[in-house]
Order: sequence, then C-alpha cells, then structure tokens
Amino acid sequence: MTHPEPGTALPPPGCPAHAGGAPPGAALPGGLPVGVPLTPLYGTAVADDPHGLYARLRDQYGPVAPIELEPGVEAWLVVGYPELLELTRNEALFSKDSRRWRVPAEGRLAADSRLQPMTAWRPTLLNLDGAEHQRLRAAVADTLAQIDHRQLRETTETAADALIDSWGPDGTADLVAQYARRLPLLVFTQLLGLPAETGQHLIQLISHIADSGAESVRANTEFQAILVDLVRHRRTTPGADLTSWLLAHPAALTDEEAVHHLVVMMVAGNETTICWTGNTLRLLLTDRRFRATLTGGRLTVSDALEEVLWRDPPTQNFPGRWATGDTVLGGQYISRGDMLVLGLAAANADPAAQGTGALGHGALGGNRAHLAWGAGKHVCPAQQPARIIVETAVETLLHRLPDLQLAVPAGELAWRPSPWSRALVSLPVLYSAFTPPRPPAPERPTAWTPPLPPSTTAPATEPSPSEEGPAPEQTAPSGSTPSDGTSTGRTPGSGKPARRSWWSSLAGWWSGQ
Repeated sequence: MTHPEPGTALPPPGCPAHAGGAPPGAALPGGLPVGVPLTPLYGTAVADDPHGLYARLRDQYGPVAPIELEPGVEAWLVVGYPELLELTRNEALFSKDSRRWRVPAEGRLAADSRLQPMTAWRPTLLNLDGAEHQRLRAAVADTLAQIDHRQLRETTETAADALIDSWGPDGTADLVAQYARRLPLLVFTQLLGLPAETGQHLIQLISHIADSGAESVRANTEFQAILVDLVRHRRTTPGADLTSWLLAHPAALTDEEAVHHLVVMMVAGNETTICWTGNTLRLLLTDRRFRATLTGGRLTVSDALEEVLWRDPPTQNFPGRWATGDTVLGGQYISRGDMLVLGLAAANADPAAQGTGALGHGALGGNRAHLAWGAGKHVCPAQQPARIIVETAVETLLHRLPDLQLAVPAGELAWRPSPWSRALVSLPVLYSAFTPPRPPAPERPTAWTPPLPPSTTAPATEPSPSEEGPAPEQTAPSGSTPSDGTSTGRTPGSGKPARRSWWSSLAGWWSGQ
C-alpha cells in the first residue's frame, strides 16, 4: 500500500472517486463521489450472478471497487485477495469501529435503514480493536472451547434424525425450509439455554437481519429482547450452556456485552451454518463429480464442504472496515471514514490467489488459503463446532436418504437477495425410502448435559463463523459440471421409524404434525 503525500492536491492516477477532473473530496448532493458509477450490492444482481458481478467489478476497477449498499449509501468492495489480507491485518489504518463511518456522521443513514443491524456499533469483538477486542475474543473463544465436540456431533445427529422422521410419507422435502433452516436452531437453543419452542421464531428474525431486508430493524429489536431476558435469567440461574459460561468468564462481561455477543453467535453462527449446509447439499445433488458420493464415491462430504467454502461461502461479503485516515488501497483513493466491505467470495476467486487458469480448469493444487472465515485478528473463533454441525447434518441426511434426488432442474434453484449471505431460497428433493437411524451412541459421563425433556434445561452447541479468518487445512475445489435433477418414486411400504422421542415430537411440532 502507498499513502498519499501530505498536502497533495492531485488524486491517484485512475481513481474513480475523482473522475471527470473533480477536485479531491468533491461530492454530489447525496454525498456520493463525483463521477463514480456505483454498482448496487443489493437486490437480484447479487443473488442471481454474484460471481459474474464480482468479476465485472474486478475487470472495471481492479481489486477495490466502488459500490452502493442502498440508495445513497456508498462503500468500497475489496475483491482482491492480497488487498483483503492487507485490509484485515492493518487495524491502524482500517478499524473495526463502525462509529468512524462518515455516512451516518453526515446524517445520510436513515434511522430505519436496513443496514443498521449489520453495521451499527455494538460492544462486541466484531466492533473493537486492540486490547478490548482481545479481552472479548478471549471470552468468546474460551466459552466455545467448553463445548464437547463428541457430544455436539451426537446431539446434531439426533436432531437431524428427528427432523427427517417428521417428514410426510410422500417422498418429498425442501432441504432448506425443512432441514437446513431448522436443524441449527434445534441444536443452538440447547447450546445457549433457550427454550426450544422459541426456535422457529428465531429463524425468522435471524433471516430478516441477515438479509438486510425491510423487516431487519424490527427483527433486530425483537431478537435482542429475547436475549436480554435470557441473560437476566442465567445471571441468577446458571446452567450448562454457552450463555452461563460466557457470563462466568473472568473477562467479566456486562449484561449488555453478553447480550450483544449472543447476537453475534446466533446471527453469524446460525445463518452461516444454514447456508453452508444448504450450499453443500446443492453441490452434492447438482455436480457430477459429487453425485457418486451418495453411493460411496471417491470425493467425500468433507471435500464438498471445502469446495463450498471456496466457491459459494456462506458469508459472501462482510461489513466491514472503516478508514482511520486518507490512504490508498488497490489503486483507489480511500477517504477517512469510508467503509470497506470484505468481499470474501470475490477474493477467493481472485486469480492472484488461485493462479490464472485455476478457476477455469477447476484445479487449485495445494492452495488451502480460502477466506471463507476472513483473515487477521478477527478470524472466526467457531470454525470447528460449525464444521461438526454441518458435516454431521449432511452425512446423516445422506445415510437416511441414500437415493436423494433434486426435484427441479438445477437452473431453477433461486438464491436469497442478501448482500451478505449466499443462501438458497429452497432446495426441493425427492426420495424413495427412509433408512433407519443408526443406533444411539452409548451414554457416557460428561460435564456437558445431553438433551432432556422440555421441563429440564439442556445444554447446547455453539455457533458458526462470525466474520473473518483463513480456514485451517482446507482442500481445494475443482470445476463444477451441473446436471439436471431426476425424479424417483417412493417404494410401497416405506415409512418412518416407530420410535417417537422428545426430539421427534419437537421436530414434528415445527412441521405442524
């Protein structure tokens, strides 16, 4: 990176923020830099063809591109791999503190802006630098470290079996609405010590927040109110759950800090886990290289998980960093107070990271440094628990429904219009028969309490990635060749197992049974 010379009156060569000969810092009435054709990072464009969108931005502007987050709100999208690493590693120039953002400081962000839930400052590890970030990150990381991974896998498998058992007898299902969106909350409500019956409502609230849609502000208010009540309850009645462990940490979080960190865990964790599960199932059902996995092919579920993190990471963009002073990044002049969005999916596709022929030929060699979890000091602390939940969810489904088939042509699958998440609207499938669940694992003594009847508080799992960080030991993807889904009939006499556990009852209640 280079810095502008003190007192210079000339913009850097080719800077779009100063196109047309306008003086540095000149702006239109809306606060938008003169001469910049801002590309919207919202609506159908970012849903229908995000990869094409990011490639066009890279071709037109280079590794840092001017975008619009909503009408009248500008930002920079970092699509270059080296530039994103520099952005996340230099907190002296690029702070996590959104209070530095000049758009709200200039009165240009409406109080009801749908960007508020994702950009408003909170007293969390996501919004702080330096020693305060380290204090809060230690509290979260130590809390997550108390999760028993073996018990987490068993709990996830039990919840997955219960959801599958609750499906009707016609051999059809929507793997987003009936599986990927419900499974994490069945686990997460146990994890945080929330009442299980709040799960369906939480799913709706979190989706509104992550989509930055019209309901995002209302959903954010409701969501925080639920967590405020939870924190107050766990202060006086602690249990074996993440909320209680977080409150008991030596970092001595205040109630406000605890609530906001639970928001981070639930929104980032749940939303990311949903998207990662759905996107992995889509890959397995539409890519000929992975179709054999359903009957025992060479490529594994773990391979599919890693390819999704490269090609369609669950968080495709993440806000953000805020410039602490005027500087230059990727050839663009960045003004103090500008917002920079981490283009995680775009940076993964940068030829600078993969080599010029890697994407076209589907070969990344030994490159395992994708940015699905971000980079720098704010790397996601919850990668391993998230992986356990998603991998268990996918493997359990494939074991139970070995002849799973996509019910519509792959080209008809739709994506949610979220600037942040890469998430399917639905994933309709057909199958012919259930395979009985595996026998339950033998009980063993553990400090982590397994799920109990509704009258008893049970423990839980942990959320998934919050924002950034290079993922550990990742395999590189290869090219994708879609194939149309096929239809198979349900064989006579097939049905769900006779047993009906509490998990099954809860899953059936969510399904209206």
